[in-house]
Amino acid sequence: MAAALPPVTATSGGTRRRPEARVTWESGKMAAPRAVGPGPAPLLRITAECGRSRARAGELRLPHGPVPCPVFMPVGTRGTAKGVTAAQLAALGCRICLGNTYHLGTRPGPELVQRAGGLHGFMDWPHNLLTDSGGFQMVSLVELSEVTEEGVRFRSPYGGEEILLSPEKSIEIQNALGADIMMQLDDVVSSTTTGPRVEEAMHRSVRWLDRCIAANRRPEQQKLFAIIQGGLDPALRTKCLEEMTRRDVPGFAIGGLSGGEEKDRFWRMVKLSTDRLPRDKPRYLMGVGYATDLVVCVALGCDMFDCVFPTRTARFGSALVPWGSLQLKNKQFAKDFRPIDENCDCPTCQRHNRAYLHALIRSETAALHHLTIHNIAYQLNLMGSIRESILAQRFPEFVREFMSTMYGARERVPAWVVEALATVGISLD
Repeated sequence: MAAALPPVTATSGGTRRRPEARVTWESGKMAAPRAVGPGPAPLLRITAECGRSRARAGELRLPHGPVPCPVFMPVGTRGTAKGVTAAQLAALGCRICLGNTYHLGTRPGPELVQRAGGLHGFMDWPHNLLTDSGGFQMVSLVELSEVTEEGVRFRSPYGGEEILLSPEKSIEIQNALGADIMMQLDDVVSSTTTGPRVEEAMHRSVRWLDRCIAANRRPEQQKLFAIIQGGLDPALRTKCLEEMTRRDVPGFAIGGLSGGEEKDRFWRMVKLSTDRLPRDKPRYLMGVGYATDLVVCVALGCDMFDCVFPTRTARFGSALVPWGSLQLKNKQFAKDFRPIDENCDCPTCQRHNRAYLHALIRSETAALHHLTIHNIAYQLNLMGSIRESILAQRFPEFVREFMSTMYGARERVPAWVVEALATVGISLD
């Protein structure tokens, strides 16, 4: 049975690795593990593709039911999206959400979660789950972590003890949590980092992928995704793509972006990645949740997204709408008896008006709960509209309508958006 993250023990140096996970370098190339026998059925079933851009619609075939794509996945770090219950999330139509391996691995610990029937039983969630590997905490908890070939040493934010998260331990925890999709442990650096550390992290992420593949005890039930790294360097990202696509994994994530880099560099790395990833496997763009980014990156060929943005911005009193956002703390809403969005069918918009939410928002947490419900519904409805437009072969028209509603005049649309869309054949004129 899986145990909580262990304290670091003294070693004589070197890398702890299972023999079957070892890799070799010959002429600068890594030897990939060989696939044995016929593989499982593809995880992604593509049902429609845009005739002009790279957008596609389909479904993920997972143990806890099909998931329509493109899909936005709410983030439930400790077994719940902040401010909503699992039942409320399901009622909004969510069929997959995230859990965090690092946080669940430290508190309450994988052993307790496994005794409750895995994370599904622990949080009473009948639908699909994706767990990240804990790698992002190398950035978010950078002052508390140290990276070596063995893994990541963290200083626990709870008791201060030192703990080790290796590729093997990350997969052990994720196996115990029972997520339908698991992420490899990757060596994560900030997207604005430059220099040799970016190349080091890219090569280490490839090596750690092999260790994660070897450690997965339930490959049929729990699908392991690789994470493409390489920062903003096209050559490094291309090299990572070449190596990781040689591994027989069910899906790929595009990592190391959406961390403060310029949008012009962001979209180019997304497109470079989708251009080289297999057509028949899901493409997961990590940490992206702004509405405009979602629309553009679907056009570039991405299928899956996650971000804390809709729930976090709700806690600051901001409601997402097709024309941007409403800051409901502002006085202009004190006597506004309209719903947040008259065309939204979420419980908040059906029951409450802007004046009511404005009155509560500075003193009652219930207002933040209502905004969280609305913002998640907005994200899910947006993805539903994108899917419908792809199925109806009118995605370019949808993009133009979306941008017109969001920005008004054509000249107000950000230049990076116009340029990115033009590379896949969508004009806003």
